[in-house]
Amino acid sequence: MPVIFTIGTNSRSIEEFINLLKEHQIRILVDVRRFPTSRFEHFKKKNLSLSLENSGIDYVYSGDALGGFREEGYQNYIKTEQFKKALQVLKSIARDKQACIMCAEKESSNCHRKFITQVLSLQGWQIIDIV
Repeated sequence: MPVIFTIGTNSRSIEEFINLLKEHQIRILVDVRRFPTSRFEHFKKKNLSLSLENSGIDYVYSGDALGGFREEGYQNYIKTEQFKKALQVLKSIARDKQACIMCAEKESSNCHRKFITQVLSLQGWQIIDIV
């Protein structure tokens, strides 16, 4: 059974965030924030990417295709071809390396990650939330 992890940035320090990823042997982080910015400088896309690179973790931004805010609602968005194609890309990434999807919410139950992981779970993936 393939495995994918999820994590939220919340108000974590960059050190705590990277340590959690390393504890779970994450090799690639897939950012699914629709707007990859933060009130915390270290979670802004450019800074996060650099910190991860310096820690030996690859970074992929996929918020344009898997990001949360959708005018039609995320539950409707998951039915679209764009979502299905983006999910295929995510699955191929996660099959090659220990992967984790991230967004800003600490708990995936408060975030669109829950919809992504529900679809993956129905497709036979094991989901592990790093809280």
